[in-house]
Amino acid sequence: MKISLDQFDKAFENRIRLQIMSVLVANESYDFNSLKELLNLTDGNLASHLKALEKEEYIQVEKTFIGRKPNTRYLASEKGRAAFKLHLLALENLIKQQKL
Repeated sequence: MKISLDQFDKAFENRIRLQIMSVLVANESYDFNSLKELLNLTDGNLASHLKALEKEEYIQVEKTFIGRKPNTRYLASEKGRAAFKLHLLALENLIKQQKL
């Protein structure tokens, strides 16, 4: 099976968005500060990548309060999980094509 470039999702071309989705697919949810620490990102950098994934409807955002402190959690949506899975399959197929 020949892989064409349109089988890759542009939302995941960026390393940080790929990492965010990897974390969210592997976990039920993750909060902003934990993601920031895990991926070693600044607030602004993480926020811009989360916003891009939210715009694609690949993640869902839950805003709550723990005591008086706001807590923002992120979850991979069903659409995001499906898109991520297809992107990974395209990568796997590309790798398989390179084998002799």
